[in-house]
Amino acid sequence: MKTALKYLAAAVVLSAIAFMLGSYQTDIFRKLLLWVTLALSYNFLFGISGQVAFSHFSFYGIGAYTIVILVTQLGLPLLVAVPLTVVVCTLLALLVAVPATRLEGFYLALATLAFAQLFIVVLNEGGSVTGGNGGLANYRIPEVLGVRVSGPWYTVVIVLLMLGTLASLYRLDRSWFGRACRAVRDNGEAAAAMGVNVRRTKVLAYAITSAMAGVAGMVYAFVDNTVNPQIFGLENAFLLLFMVIVGGSGHHAGAMLGAVLLYVMPFVLSPLIGHHHALVFGVFMVLAVMFQPKGLIGLWLRWWPCLRPAPRPASPRAPATVAADQAPKGVA
Repeated sequence: MKTALKYLAAAVVLSAIAFMLGSYQTDIFRKLLLWVTLALSYNFLFGISGQVAFSHFSFYGIGAYTIVILVTQLGLPLLVAVPLTVVVCTLLALLVAVPATRLEGFYLALATLAFAQLFIVVLNEGGSVTGGNGGLANYRIPEVLGVRVSGPWYTVVIVLLMLGTLASLYRLDRSWFGRACRAVRDNGEAAAAMGVNVRRTKVLAYAITSAMAGVAGMVYAFVDNTVNPQIFGLENAFLLLFMVIVGGSGHHAGAMLGAVLLYVMPFVLSPLIGHHHALVFGVFMVLAVMFQPKGLIGLWLRWWPCLRPAPRPASPRAPATVAADQAPKGVA
């Protein structure tokens, strides 16, 4: 009950912010929430399941492009296009995961990096279907039951998506599947010896998180009402990885912290030092990885026990005495 109230309070606060921002601030706020959503799902894949994959941001783009193509070119209603997009993302994720999860470490990273690059090539060479280099633009979100969700109310949809992703992954992490993912990450052979199906666990983790990225991509498609290959380039795939590492991989709060920090940092530094903010950005990431390998959330985990008030010692109890009339009597 307390957890539900916390999520409700967060939804109310974040939704209220959406109604107090201007158009520019609303655009930044929406994209920040989407980056947090992506970081949460990628943290489960990378930090909890231990799979170094660079294809996560590609599924974000697949979700965006698929929903736009289904709605604008095929003329499908939004309520039909949404589940179809989820199915497409899940099937593509399974198609990539089945062969790719046979690989580990560096080889898995290379395989998924190749898929991400192939996705960009398909977008650029897709002709009228994908719009080529210019992408697809000048569309609007369709009406649902005669209502078009726009303005601050669309920001509320993104807030609910982010909180729903957090709640789902939090529960998943604390289920038997989450424990299996952590066991596979720490030692696959030991996990297999304990009865965990290592390959199935990897495939499911990859498919679930990729489908979540696709759902986030669907929502993003109607933020700017434009999608193009430059948005889903490899630089954003690496940025997503840095967000999870800097914040603290394996921790949901760390992924959220890293996403907020690295997304907001250019907006703060650019007015102060101009285009040199990219240099400061890179130096910060290098220092964070070198001197805080557990991520910024590691500082909180280290200092929080020291900041908590020490528990009050229990008052000593008086020794129990036995009444004279209740004491056992000796034999005369």
